[in-house]
Amino acid sequence: MAPFPAENGVEGDDEREEEEEEDEDEEEEEEEEEEEPRLKYQRMGGSLPSLLANDAASCVAVAERMIALGTHAGTVHILDFLGNQVKEFPAHTAAVNDLSFDVDGEYVGSCSDDGSVVINSLFTDEKMKFDYHRPMKAISLDPDYTRKMSRRFVAGGLAGHLYLNSKKWLGYRDQVLHSGEGPIHVVKWRTSLIAWANDAGVKVYDAANDQRITFIERPRGSPRPELLLPHLVWQDDTLLVIGWGTYVKIASIKTNQSNVANGTYRHVGMNQVDIVASFQTSYYISGIAPFGDCLVVLAYIPGEEDGEKEFSSTLPSRQGNAQRPEVRIVTWNNDELTTDALPVLGFEHYKAKDYSLAHAPFSGSSYAGGQWAAGDEPLYYIVSPKDVVIAKPRDAEDHIAWLLEHGWHEKALAAVEAGQGRSELLDEVGSRYLDHLIVERKYAEAASLCPKLLRGSASAWERWVFHFAHLRQLPVLVPYMPTENPRLRDTAYEVALVALATNPSFHKYLLSTVKSWPHVIYSALPVISAIEPQLNSSSMTDALKEALAELYVIDGQYEKAFSLYADLMKPYIFDFIENHNLHDAIREKVVQLMLLDCKRAVSLLIQNKDLITPSEVVTQLLNARDKCDSRYFLHLYLHALFEVNPHAGKDFHDMQVELYANYDLKMLLPFLRSSQHYTLEKAYEICVKRDLLREQVFILGRMGNTKHALAVIINKLGDIEEAVEFVNMQHDDELWEELIKQCLNKPEMVGVLLEHTVGNLDPLYIVNIVPNGLEIPRLRDRLVKIITDYRTETSLRHGCNDILKADIVNLLVKYYKEARRAVCLTNEEDDARAKRVGSRASQATEKVPSVRTMEVKSKTRGGARCCMCFDPFSIQNVSVIVFFCCHAYHMDCLKDSMQTVNGKKGAGATHREPISEYEYDNGVEYENDGDGDEAQSGAPRMRCILCTTAAS
Repeated sequence: MAPFPAENGVEGDDEREEEEEEDEDEEEEEEEEEEEPRLKYQRMGGSLPSLLANDAASCVAVAERMIALGTHAGTVHILDFLGNQVKEFPAHTAAVNDLSFDVDGEYVGSCSDDGSVVINSLFTDEKMKFDYHRPMKAISLDPDYTRKMSRRFVAGGLAGHLYLNSKKWLGYRDQVLHSGEGPIHVVKWRTSLIAWANDAGVKVYDAANDQRITFIERPRGSPRPELLLPHLVWQDDTLLVIGWGTYVKIASIKTNQSNVANGTYRHVGMNQVDIVASFQTSYYISGIAPFGDCLVVLAYIPGEEDGEKEFSSTLPSRQGNAQRPEVRIVTWNNDELTTDALPVLGFEHYKAKDYSLAHAPFSGSSYAGGQWAAGDEPLYYIVSPKDVVIAKPRDAEDHIAWLLEHGWHEKALAAVEAGQGRSELLDEVGSRYLDHLIVERKYAEAASLCPKLLRGSASAWERWVFHFAHLRQLPVLVPYMPTENPRLRDTAYEVALVALATNPSFHKYLLSTVKSWPHVIYSALPVISAIEPQLNSSSMTDALKEALAELYVIDGQYEKAFSLYADLMKPYIFDFIENHNLHDAIREKVVQLMLLDCKRAVSLLIQNKDLITPSEVVTQLLNARDKCDSRYFLHLYLHALFEVNPHAGKDFHDMQVELYANYDLKMLLPFLRSSQHYTLEKAYEICVKRDLLREQVFILGRMGNTKHALAVIINKLGDIEEAVEFVNMQHDDELWEELIKQCLNKPEMVGVLLEHTVGNLDPLYIVNIVPNGLEIPRLRDRLVKIITDYRTETSLRHGCNDILKADIVNLLVKYYKEARRAVCLTNEEDDARAKRVGSRASQATEKVPSVRTMEVKSKTRGGARCCMCFDPFSIQNVSVIVFFCCHAYHMDCLKDSMQTVNGKKGAGATHREPISEYEYDNGVEYENDGDGDEAQSGAPRMRCILCTTAAS
């Protein structure tokens, strides 16, 4: 049985608990085979329970805006769709047998066992009552009752007459459409067609043509109509559905219509009626109605002992063994689609005749593709004496709810995503789907669905984040957590990161998450506090260390981050040091930096040798000898330090000697020569141990043991040239004697010695002490070479002496000329003239400058006097000329003296320009080195008169 939702505050019947329990296996099979119901039900509430407390419902009719309910007391109640009473008509004194609305829902007609037919207006006080003196069982108003003045209706009863009542000029008149075949049990009017049922069967009458259309015989074996009423329903204007006993027939009526002048239609000729569907059921039909292209049947299930006895009395049975009525949806071929048992109040005591079924709308529904348009769904009202149940097609939301109830969450989610139901339903479906997956412990699947189900709801995201955290499954949700649109509270992200940090299997993902998430969405400090206790524990991994370092960077704790990066040997650590100025922090991480990149580490340590001293670096490297080749790193560091500052690492030069001997032999000798801070004895021991001969020679020479050093060169190296160079550097005559002495026993060395002694020793001396009979290879050629070299040396000395003398003379002449040149001291009045001749003076300054000028005031300090007039320079306001020879003159005195000298030399010569045309810079003429320059200038040069006279 489908679940019975309780609405309007009414719960289902408690008697449902009395159903027999079935075996578990059978229940599982039923659940597996259970199909989704097509209808949903609710018990009508409102005023209905109180109305039926002391009365019983007998029939119902439905209009588009209200419901009419007839009772056994003869009252007609007008209710809204929620069961609230709108109006009440005490129309009859006996039970109401049938009700009918017009198509506009403005009038309601009722008939009763009291023999009366009453038509009430729902919106006015109009009321019409017709008395037929015999119980009336059926009534149907003209669908256009409100619109037409004829005010027609049809009614029938136990008298067997079917009356067509209409309003004439002289009042209302009845027309008997049919009689003589037993009581009229039901009548339905649609357009111009009137269908009714009597003991013989079903007949259809065309009121427009005033003719009977067809007769459909009563099914054989059906119960008598007074015991189980037949049911007629117009599905549309041409389809009549008949339910009688256990039989269902569907008749299709094809009318011949023609268009008249005013645009209306009228029937022409005979109508054709076809039975398009017919089948028999296994239950009694208490009501029938269309359901799209199917049928809704209110089924009464007879008991095993039920038969004709069941209909022997209309009184309720006191045994109370009747079954629940069922609502079945069947096709025209009697294929059952769904079956729902209804928990109607008091169903145990009711017979098939006690139930009735009404439906709305009366016009054809817009059923297509298995769904109705919004607001056009049909409603079905199942009436029993004490209860009214409303059934309506299940909508998309009901379909989704049913899927959820049966655990088909994926299908429910697909239905919501396909646009079925309200968009808000996605939240509910998503929440229930996630709850289901959590119960099934499918945490990863639940987490993957969160972005789709939770969408942009920050509150929903936060709720599920904390729920996953409570279940200790938050790490599986972290990859799907949004960082924007929506952005969650800081706490949600912090809890997620802490959850990743506490699970070693998710440490790598923690690292990628910290790197990918924006830093502004959470505070790093709580996460750091959760990770730091794990630093020295077994759960600490490299990924967690790096994640902690990233968090330190986010929190601005760069030194701590550097320490972790160094331990993790990250290649970008050097850039990190420079970017954050962490040079102080490298003090404890020398070994890690060297292991990572020794070249960059050495450069960094050298640059910051004031912050981290060489002794600290050496100590750390020596302590790390078990981790790496620390001595090689020591060599690199001390070598670089020595190149930058030979004295910075002087305390380690002894060690450095051994390091050079091990790792860079070619640099050992330059180091020995440059350093003064190593112990000679230790260095010598190292060189002896490694058989480093040239280094031994150097150390022995520095130790003063030159003879031993010379012996090493001659006896072990066998390099006479190096021996000569070594002896020559020592400036020791005795060492020369030792060299010659040690070479006498080696003829080849004597020959080489002869070649290299030119300029150092007298070759004749060597030749004289050579023992007689000693064969010296290539002696003649070497003697010839010695003589040639000697001559060449002598020639070079003479040439050098000649060049030296010439340079001396030239430099003396140059000095003399420089001393003869003057320096002019001018006053401010001479500036204008100096500027006029500036362009000509620039030509002279392009040559070698010979005169320096400077301006001073005429009133100079001191007691200097003119060498011509002997007046002090401070007395007269005139220009003064001072020569490098220290002679000084007034400008006028010097000019007069030069004119006198030139006049004597130039008597009888060509006339010259006046003395005032001298060319000089700032009042001073420059004298070039050559006499030709003077001739080219065309003007005499100023010279010191005293020195010139003395020279001549």
